[in-house]
Amino acid sequence: MSLPKEKLYTIEDIYNLPEGTRAELIDGQIYYMAPPTRQHQQILSALHAAIYNYISERNGPCEVYPAPFAVFLDEDDTNYLEPDISVICDSSKLDDKGCNGAPDWIIEIVSPSNPMNDYVVKLYKYQAAGVREYWIVDPRNQIITVYNFENQILAQRFTFADTIKPCIYDNLIIDFSKFNF
Repeated sequence: MSLPKEKLYTIEDIYNLPEGTRAELIDGQIYYMAPPTRQHQQILSALHAAIYNYISERNGPCEVYPAPFAVFLDEDDTNYLEPDISVICDSSKLDDKGCNGAPDWIIEIVSPSNPMNDYVVKLYKYQAAGVREYWIVDPRNQIITVYNFENQILAQRFTFADTIKPCIYDNLIIDFSKFNF
């Protein structure tokens, strides 16, 4: 007797969810997302503003998008993610639906409801897809874990008292100690 097949969902299933339902699709499995906390939104706003201002002041070619913003990592219909922050430097990847392919830099703010998604599942997906840099911001533990896939530097850890220089920019420094989270 064979085991029952697990149902694989597609992007069409994500688009057919009831209005207001937040979910991601990873390898054909739907992961529902809890509403973000106020602290999550404070972190998202501060980081987005710092990155946006840096790019804007230099007329840089990259664009930064806060969630919800669709990222289609693969050329199939079984992956749809909404990173908290996506930085895309290749404008040919962008269309009205979102980003088609790997963003250059992704930041995820850990959700207390499902931290393993950010630390394991998405880590693997982002690395395999060609994301250059991935930050995991953990508000509960006040830790930022930085993965610089481009230079094969994995799991550098910082605290909310540290300054961090993203690898994809020469002069951007984000000083977490200046934020009030």
